[in-house]
Amino acid sequence: MNTNRRQLLLAGAALALPFAATAQNKPALPVLQVWKDPNCGCCQDWVVHLQANGFAVQVFDSGNTAMRRRLQMPERYGSCHTGLVAGYVIEGHVPAREIHRLLAEKPQAIGLAVPGMPVGSPGMDAPIYGDRKDPHDVLLVLRDGNARVFQSYFRT
Repeated sequence: MNTNRRQLLLAGAALALPFAATAQNKPALPVLQVWKDPNCGCCQDWVVHLQANGFAVQVFDSGNTAMRRRLQMPERYGSCHTGLVAGYVIEGHVPAREIHRLLAEKPQAIGLAVPGMPVGSPGMDAPIYGDRKDPHDVLLVLRDGNARVFQSYFRT
């Protein structure tokens, strides 16, 4: 009986190896750089959200206005922080889920934006806001400066 149990355990381990190897060989996400004000709590909360969703984040506490301009994100899509990942600009409180999708789909675009600071978006979801969730869109900002809705949140 001991031999059968050992063989069963070994067979199970052998079957699990390909799955473990696949999980370990999953490509690492590129580093997401973020420019923000050093005193902004919602920006830091957004960084924590990104880290919790697998991103390594490099933070520059130097403000974001100059970097937004340098990266050619139109001002009308502006927010309190600007990110850069794999050549895409990430403006504002964009959910990590949409950044993962952007990196998988690789559209021809400047990047993603959540203009302003909508309550309920990642980083703007602290307990002080209670259950409030403002409807908002994640926009795919195209190279010509126009945008289209990439994903809507809290719309009925």
